Amino acid sequence: MDFIHKRIANLISVKSIVTILLTGVFGYLSIIGNITGEQFLSIFTVIIAFYFGTQTQKISDAINKASEE
Repeated sequence: MDFIHKRIANLISVKSIVTILLTGVFGYLSIIGNITGEQFLSIFTVIIAFYFGTQTQKISDAINKASEE
């Protein structure tokens, strides 16, 4: 149960909220035609790369910290 609480807490972190909002906004802008599909793909790729890059760094830091102990 504690694992579920931690996962939910991670989902509502500022970084996750910003990622979800930006995805929604740029998806909406693409649908209504304010940005092209190519522009959306470029923007979305940067957003997702940042999000998963920071997640990977967190995991790596946790592993390094655990191995030092």
